[in-house]
Amino acid sequence: MSSAAQTGYAPPTGPPPPEPGSRWPRWLVVATVAWAVLLAGLTWYSARNDPPTVREQRTLAQAAPRVEAAIGELAAAASGTVYALAPPEVEQGCRVTPFAEGAILRSHVELAVPPGEERAQLERIADGLPSDWRAGIRLTPGGPRLRADAGEFVTVQGRAAAEGWVRLSVETGCRPADTMPASLLPGIAPSTESNALARALAALGATVTDPTEAVQSACPGGGTARTLRGTAPAADRSPQAALAPLAGGTPVVATDEVYAYRSNGVALLVQLHSDKTIVSATVGCAG
Repeated sequence: MSSAAQTGYAPPTGPPPPEPGSRWPRWLVVATVAWAVLLAGLTWYSARNDPPTVREQRTLAQAAPRVEAAIGELAAAASGTVYALAPPEVEQGCRVTPFAEGAILRSHVELAVPPGEERAQLERIADGLPSDWRAGIRLTPGGPRLRADAGEFVTVQGRAAAEGWVRLSVETGCRPADTMPASLLPGIAPSTESNALARALAALGATVTDPTEAVQSACPGGGTARTLRGTAPAADRSPQAALAPLAGGTPVVATDEVYAYRSNGVALLVQLHSDKTIVSATVGCAG
């Protein structure tokens, strides 16, 4: 038998080509067009009405009320301590996307804590926060850290900033910056805390003027926490000794960096720096 291929044999070529002029059925064309129109309509409606699902879709202005509410919760959880609300900070220049710049809004609550009780105070704060924030404390090489989720992509953190000093922070992460920093949180008119602040500044030898900063936040149970802040130059004599008469000789905290006391229902938190002294007078949330 010869192994040569038989002449005239045509190998298989697969299915025949479609007949000229064939096209999609009319019903399939109509259904495809209707689906495309429906999809476009749903996309437009979602973009205009649905809440954002990722942080980058929420602007700095949209996040500011959540930040203020979180500060109020922290102030309520810190009731019974000497604390102060710090003015908000806006960090410009972060990247929302590789092609768009944004900004980060941060706000803080500063607490005076007896030395050695920083971790216990963080634990008390965590226990006092809303349960859906899932607040917890973890130990790190830098000390205990509080972390919580305030919702709407706003985070809460806490740490011991120094001996006798705890800092609680609320942060938005990078957002589109659609507002000026000055308009993010409201200022306040001085009231009962003004006199306490003026007495402390006078004791430190500072010229009593209007406070340079005023911050407030609504308390979750009603009312408002308010802080006035003023700055005095570095004192020639011990600021602790200068403030002791105002504290009645029994300050809540007295370290090289923090001096805290209460006077007539006002909490005074004094931060001692080498070149200046920052005094905060606070009327806080009810315990």
